[in-house]
Amino acid sequence: MRSGLYHPTVARLTFRALLGRRRALVLLALPVLLLLISVAVRLLTGADDATANTVLGGFALGTMVPLVGVVVGSGAIGSEIDDGSVVYLLAKPVSRATILLTKLLVAVGVSAALCVVPVLLSGLVLAGGGQGIAVAYALATLVACVAYGAVFLLLGVVTRHAVVFGLVYALVWEAFVGNLVPGARTLSVQQWALAVGGRAAADSAVTSDVGLPLAVVLLVAVTVLATWYAVRRLRTHTVSGEE
Repeated sequence: MRSGLYHPTVARLTFRALLGRRRALVLLALPVLLLLISVAVRLLTGADDATANTVLGGFALGTMVPLVGVVVGSGAIGSEIDDGSVVYLLAKPVSRATILLTKLLVAVGVSAALCVVPVLLSGLVLAGGGQGIAVAYALATLVACVAYGAVFLLLGVVTRHAVVFGLVYALVWEAFVGNLVPGARTLSVQQWALAVGGRAAADSAVTSDVGLPLAVVLLVAVTVLATWYAVRRLRTHTVSGEE
C-alpha cells in the first residue's frame, strides 16, 4: 500500500470535485464581493487603517475565510462519502493517511488561492500598504486557511451534515460570538490567526485578544488533532462503505 503525504491521482480528483462549475461560482462570489467592497470604500473614504481593519477583520477574516473553508474543507471528501464513491477510492492501494493528507493539502491550497490574494489586494486598496496591514491580514488568512482546512475536512469525514455544522460554526461562532463576546475570542481561529498576522504589521496596527505564543500552540494543536482524528475515522470506513 502506497503511503506518503501526497498522491497525484487523489489530488487531481479532489481538485476536479472542488472546482466544478457550480461550486467554483459559489467560491468566487465572496472574494469578488470583498474586492468590490474594498474599491467602493476606498473611493468613498480614501485610505484609512481603521476602515481597513474593519473590512478585513470583520468581513474577510471573520466571514469570507471561514465560509470558503466550510465549502472547500467539507467538499474535499464529504461529497464522496455522501454518494458512496469514497469506497472506490478506499479500495485503491493507497493508505488512508495519504488520502486524507492529500485532500487536506488540496483544500488548503484552494482556500488560500481564493482568499489570500483577494485579502492582500483589498488591504493594499484600503490601507495603501501602510504599516503592513495588507501583508498582516494576508498572513493571517493563510494561517486560518490551514486550521479551517483541517477542522472542516474532519467534519466532512465524521458527519453527513458537515456543511450545516460548518456554517453554524462560521456564522455563529466566528462571525458573531467570537467578535462580540470577549471570553469566546480565546477559542476563535480568527483571533489566533490575527495574533500571527499581527507580527507583520507595524505599531500594533493589527491586534488580537490572544497572545502570539498561545495562538501558535492552539493553531498547531487544532490542526494536528483534527487531521489525526480525521485519518483515524477514515480508517473505520470499510470498502462496503459501512462503519
